[in-house]
This record gives sequence, C-alpha cells and structure tokens, in this order.
Amino acid sequence: MANAHEILGRIKSIRDTMKITKAMYMVSSMKVQKAKRKLEETLPYFNSLQEQITDVLLHFPEMTHLFFDNRPEDNLEVVKRRIYVVITGDKGMAGPYNLNVIKEARKRFETAEDYQIYAVGETGRHVFLAEKLPVNRDFRMSSNNPSVHRARLMAEILLERYRAEEVDEIYIIYTRMRNSIASTVHVEQLLPFRTSRYLRGQMNNDAAAPEMEIHPSPELVLETLVRNTVTGLLYGAMVESQASEESARMMSMKTATDNADAMLAELSRQYNQFRQAAITQEINEVVGGARALRKKKNKKRPAKVAEET
Repeated sequence: MANAHEILGRIKSIRDTMKITKAMYMVSSMKVQKAKRKLEETLPYFNSLQEQITDVLLHFPEMTHLFFDNRPEDNLEVVKRRIYVVITGDKGMAGPYNLNVIKEARKRFETAEDYQIYAVGETGRHVFLAEKLPVNRDFRMSSNNPSVHRARLMAEILLERYRAEEVDEIYIIYTRMRNSIASTVHVEQLLPFRTSRYLRGQMNNDAAAPEMEIHPSPELVLETLVRNTVTGLLYGAMVESQASEESARMMSMKTATDNADAMLAELSRQYNQFRQAAITQEINEVVGGARALRKKKNKKRPAKVAEET
C-alpha cells in the first residue's frame, strides 16, 4: 500500500495533468466554434452552386456530361473501380472519433472489388498502411485547419483521375456533427453526380421552364459548377470533420478532468487517513511515554523514603 509521501506525489501529478486537460478542453471548445462559423459562412455559396446546377439540368435534361450519371438509380451496373476519400484526425485523444471513421471505411472496403484509399489525416493513413490496404502514397493531406485552397487541390486531383477514366466512382467518408455532443459517420458519393437527385421534385412541376441561353456552352458552364461543387463538398466535409473531432476531444478532456477530480477526492481521503493515523500514533506515543515516566517516578519514591527513615 502506498505511503503518505507517495500519495502526495500522485496528487501533484494528477493536478498537473488536470491543468493540461482543462486547457485542451478550452482550446477544443474554441476550435469547434470556429469550425461552425466556417461552415455557416460557406453554406450560402454551396447552396447557390446546387441551385445553379439544378437550373442548368432542368433546362437541358437530355444533355450528357462526363461528371453526371443520367441512369435511374435502380438500373446501375456494378461498379468495380472506386476511390474512397477517408477523413480522420492528425492526432488522437479524441475519444472514438477516429475509430468510428476507420470502422465504417473498413465496411465499405469489404464490398468493393477494386478500390484505392485517399487518406486525409495521419491517423487513418497510418492505420490503413499498417493493414497493407491500397493507400495512395502520393496523396498526403492534413485534416487540421481545413482551407478552400487545400480542398481545391484535392478536387483537381480527384477530378483528373475521374476524367482520365481511371475510376468509376468516388466516395468521401467523414464525420458529420448532429449536435454539440453527438456526431455520425457519413458516406457520400462525390462523383459522378446523379442527375435524378438534382431534378427530384422539379420534373413534376407543370409549369414549363423558361428558355435559357448559356455561353459559351451548357457543358462548359456545368463543368465549372461541378469543379466548384466538388471543392465545396470536400471543404465542407473537412470542416465538419474537424468540428466533430474537436467536439469529441472536448468531451474526452471533460471526462478525463472529471475522472481526475474523482481520483483526487479518493487520494485526499487516503492521505487524510494516513495523517489521522500518524497523529493518533504520535499521541499514543506521547501518552505512553508519559505513563512510563510516571511509573518510573513511582518506583523511585519508596526507596528515597526508606533512606530518610
């Protein structure tokens, strides 16, 4: 059993750790708010892109485009070549955040015949490489502090692979926040876009769409909109992932601080028991010593009385 000195050392160590967990909680809380603001600021632009794509497709429903699939969703052929963009964190201490994304990604890999992983974030990258999965080693992107510039670079790489017909479908696996304390792993098809999803609810409208002229051509305008949309989707996914990661880290640090508080209370109780036992022992020693001195004096007193007589 630990002695009083060891308990004091553990109390000091836990208090020092609590300072770190409390600081990390505050930092994560600020990062969550910052990520939410980023997402709110980009939503109007992203929604505008979606509306523009819908307008173009509505006026040119028979137009075929490389980045769009016009087939009904229930009549799709088996897709063999896929890219999975998996967004995890660059570091740990975020509870089950990274594990949940990796588990969902593994499920998707099991149903894919031919796939390649584009890992965003070092945690997922290290795990997939350790498992000897087909990770693109040339694609190295950090998930920390997402930016539109980084999203645009990622979009250009993915669009080029798709344009070169090296891949049939591209999916993105990331974490989406439901609220401040809960999040879910979300899987979204990045390419090709489904024409039916954009026109759902629009084709049933009896009013004929007004004529529209697009220069230089609907195809070129649509390609520009697609590039910006893919960039927006990637940026939004990275921002939501960072917000989810920091929210998970915030809750993890809160749990760690609460556990440290409980440990301090228990160690303080043990230390007080040691002190009480030590004080009681000292009192007993003093009382015992006083009693021994009294007995010694009582033994010497009769001898002195005999000598005098």
